Amino acid sequence: MRCHLIAVGRAKPGPPRDLFALYAGRLSPPLSLTEIEEKRPLPEALLKEREGELLRAALPKGAFLVLLDEHGKSLSSEGFAEQLGLWRDRSVADLAFAIGGAAGHGPTFRAQADFTLSLGPMTWPHMMVRGMLAEQLYRGFSILACHPYHRD
Repeated sequence: MRCHLIAVGRAKPGPPRDLFALYAGRLSPPLSLTEIEEKRPLPEALLKEREGELLRAALPKGAFLVLLDEHGKSLSSEGFAEQLGLWRDRSVADLAFAIGGAAGHGPTFRAQADFTLSLGPMTWPHMMVRGMLAEQLYRGFSILACHPYHRD
C-alpha cells in the first residue's frame, strides 16, 4: 500500500519539515508529499473550494481519500494501526491523506472523503500535522508488523 500526503502550503526548511522527512523516509515505500497552493487572495468559501479542486487534482487515480479534520474520527495509535490493517487487507493500493488550508476543507471536497480523521481536539499548526501523521503512520505499520517501536 502506497501512502501519499497532499497538503495545502509549502513547508519551509526547519524542524517541522525535518520531522516529516525523518518518519516519511522510514516507511516502505516512503510517504510521498505533494504540496499545493492557491496564491490568489480569495474569500474564504471560494478559497476552500479552490484548494479542494487542487487537492483533488493531486490525488492518485483511484486513491482512498482520508481527510484530516478536527471533526473527524479520533483513534488511538492501536486503533489507527487496526484501520490501516483493514485498508491494507481490502487491497487499497493508494492511501491519500489530505490536509487543507487554514480555513479547513470545503464541503465539496469533504463530501468526497472515504474517511475523516482527527489527530485530536487540539488545534495543531498544519506543518506540524505533517510530521505527526508521518510518525503515526510509521507507528501504525510498526504495530501491524509487531515491531518493538510501539510500546504499550
